[in-house]
Amino acid sequence: MNTTTMFGIKNCDTIKKAQKWLTTQDISFTFHDYRKDGIEHQWLVNVCKELGWQNVLNKRGTTFRQLDDSTKEAMDESLAIKCMLDAPAMIKRPILYTNGNYYLGFKQTDYETLFGKS
Repeated sequence: MNTTTMFGIKNCDTIKKAQKWLTTQDISFTFHDYRKDGIEHQWLVNVCKELGWQNVLNKRGTTFRQLDDSTKEAMDESLAIKCMLDAPAMIKRPILYTNGNYYLGFKQTDYETLFGKS
């Protein structure tokens, strides 16, 4: 049986939309809340390796924008992972793990393709 896990933050609007879509399509999933359940360094390294750290780091969010300019200018994969571990709100949401792969973000058409729904 395939297990689908959604990673994110409970009060995120995009997370709520993705959860609603999965639920209405009768797709079972577990939810991993970064703030409540934490995140492991190795998990984040693996996600960044598969999806690209530049894609995983949410540069549009308030948490990233509040970083000082020198930190933003020095950003590389190692620093990005440290920042995301320190402040999980900097991780784009949702990250979905299903069929042995990670997927970033929520677009209904992408989910329809991924799960064979329409």
